[in-house]
Amino acid sequence: MGKINLGRVILGGLVAGLIINIGEFVLNEPILGQQWIAAMESLNRSPIGNNAIAVFVVGAFILGITMIWTYAAMRPRMGAGPSTAICAGLLVWFFVYLYPAPGLIAMDLFPRNLLLLTVVWGFFELPIAALAGAWLYQE
Repeated sequence: MGKINLGRVILGGLVAGLIINIGEFVLNEPILGQQWIAAMESLNRSPIGNNAIAVFVVGAFILGITMIWTYAAMRPRMGAGPSTAICAGLLVWFFVYLYPAPGLIAMDLFPRNLLLLTVVWGFFELPIAALAGAWLYQE
């Protein structure tokens, strides 16, 4: 069993984080931007500002690094390659997108369509990001 190459985890994770950030920008600005503004207004809150966006951007890079670390940890049992990367992406998707969604829906904070579209988007976004980051990983 090899040791995890932290340098490659960070490199692959930054690439994965970049893909996540691009995907989140596409989803939340041109596709859902106006709906997010309306949702925030319905809560008597200001639109999502630059400080929040900075937190989301940094968080996406941390998520990418965590996802590639997960891939590296899974490799000894599942083998290197795309199927393991997709599994790592879907595992992270479950905990980051799917698991919290029912609670957010039950609290009725945001419109269901926004939450559901975000969950579905993440189902594709995270495995794609994991594939790209895993492609750069080697022990």
